[in-house]
Amino acid sequence: MRYLLIISHDGSFAPTGALVKGIGAWIRSMERRGIRISGNPLRPPSDATTVRIRGGKALIARGPFSRSREKICAYELTECASREEAVGAALRHPMARAATIEVRPVWTERAGQRGFAETRRPDLRGDAEPITE
Repeated sequence: MRYLLIISHDGSFAPTGALVKGIGAWIRSMERRGIRISGNPLRPPSDATTVRIRGGKALIARGPFSRSREKICAYELTECASREEAVGAALRHPMARAATIEVRPVWTERAGQRGFAETRRPDLRGDAEPITE
């Protein structure tokens, strides 16, 4: 199952060389184990654009949607055999010591059909065909 690790922080720390090096080591380790699919840091919330449609009208605003103190600063998309494996991966991420990591399952089923997103890990593949539209 796929899990999104949503990494948020309140801006109270600046990344150090050791933290960046630790993140690089975590990425290489997770890729070797077949867990990490992709991930990236995000640009600051001030660079965001928020898009909504209300009453048939497009509302486009500069800046983030959320006004919370913590801001999403990065994400990692993972493929894990269980929630516990995903939580373990998050606990090993160096940002867990300086930020908050939310581990959220990615919805990969539609209309009761399995196999919406084809998995990269052979040990997790089911016998269902991917949905194509």
